[in-house]
Amino acid sequence: MEFDLPRAVAVLVLIVAIGAAGLIVATPMALQTTLMMVVPSMLVFGGIAFALGVKHGEFRSAHA
Repeated sequence: MEFDLPRAVAVLVLIVAIGAAGLIVATPMALQTTLMMVVPSMLVFGGIAFALGVKHGEFRSAHA
C-alpha cells in the first residue's frame, strides 16, 4: 500500500478518533474537556511525530 499525504493524514485522524473515543468511554472526564483540550493536543503531537517520521524516512532513504 502506498502512503500518500491524504491517506497518511486519514490514518492519523483515525488513530486520534479511536483514542478520543476510548477516553470518552473509559474516563469520567467531561466530554467538553476531552474534545477541547485532549483531542487537539493529540492531533498536534501526532502531526509532530508524523513530520519527524517523514524526515527520518527521507534521511534513511538518502543514506542507504
